Amino acid sequence: MTELMSGIHRNTEYRQRVQRAADYWNSTPDANPYQATILVVDDLEINRRLLGAMLRQERYRVLEARRAVEALEILEREKVDLVVLDLMMPEIDGLECCRRIKSSRKTELVPVLMLSCVQGVEHEIAGIGAGADEYLGKPFHPEVLRTRIRALLRHKLAIDSLEQSETILFTLAQAVEQRDRYTGGHCERLALFSVELGIAMGLTRWQLLALHRGGYLHDIGKVAMPDSILYKPGPLSTEEWAIMRTHTVKGEEICKPMKTLQPVLPIIRSHHERWDGTGYPDGLRGEQIPMLARVLQIADIFDALTSARPYKKTLPLSEALEVMWAETKRGWRDPELMRVFASLQMDGGGTTQAGLQAIARELARDAGPGVEPAKARPAQNRSRCEPSRII
Repeated sequence: MTELMSGIHRNTEYRQRVQRAADYWNSTPDANPYQATILVVDDLEINRRLLGAMLRQERYRVLEARRAVEALEILEREKVDLVVLDLMMPEIDGLECCRRIKSSRKTELVPVLMLSCVQGVEHEIAGIGAGADEYLGKPFHPEVLRTRIRALLRHKLAIDSLEQSETILFTLAQAVEQRDRYTGGHCERLALFSVELGIAMGLTRWQLLALHRGGYLHDIGKVAMPDSILYKPGPLSTEEWAIMRTHTVKGEEICKPMKTLQPVLPIIRSHHERWDGTGYPDGLRGEQIPMLARVLQIADIFDALTSARPYKKTLPLSEALEVMWAETKRGWRDPELMRVFASLQMDGGGTTQAGLQAIARELARDAGPGVEPAKARPAQNRSRCEPSRII
């Protein structure tokens, strides 16, 4: 009886402590220790002073620009969280300035609040059409401006948090790779090979971006694999193989909460499927296997064959293609994709090294801050071999 009463007392005390914490949380002002930076762009000094004073009262860091050119220069060198932009300015007006902000990958996610003393719904439509996130006509109530700014900064903070989450995932994926000295640079090369094949197939920019991201994230599920299995020097037992094959599903589970990574999930899950249905984890067959997973799979096999491993030497191009064609005849690879890839390699690569590097830089910017532009591997000795030897 004494123990029962003691347990009830402890539970009651625990609930009271939880309630006190909840009450404190709800009563605490929503103060973010991060100081947002706001750029005010207006050709009239009096307007900049008034807006600057109002924003500094809210403890924002305020930058000012008199012209659109000055504003764009500031955005190139400063991390800005919000632009408050006047519509009517000399030389480059607010509409064109907004278009330039939104057309740059570096600043396209920076919210723009456009202010205007010009009345008429057509001007508001033009402002929103130019990319402004909010449009506010003058004169305006100060509290309305403050409320709009807080809302835009909350949205920007959510986007920044999303980018940070993506950065963590990409960093984790690269950390998994770098633990093995024999697979260093594999993700970068795989991203490049996949994109090169995708370009040859005429895939869209969004599909190329998914392939580039997939190159880095395809094996992220290996972070959940025991080291005793992942780095075992000898062959794996049946039980160990069963565990190892779960890394594709684990990787999908890790990335699934990220909405921006939805196009990459089929690559992560299905890049070990085989054309004849003998792969894993779902035993998909033929075109049931997502196309981007098939593309990355071809690139993955090629890089594994042409890179050194503890159990094998680097194969020259002709031998690597022979092995891949043999696997294709066995029913493991997509024959049509294999033909495109082999032709691409026999021609010395469909994209120049410089061109591929430029594409990689563009896609790395789209992929997120955690992805560094890949360095193309020096061209291999691509001496031509007779087609009959590899078909």
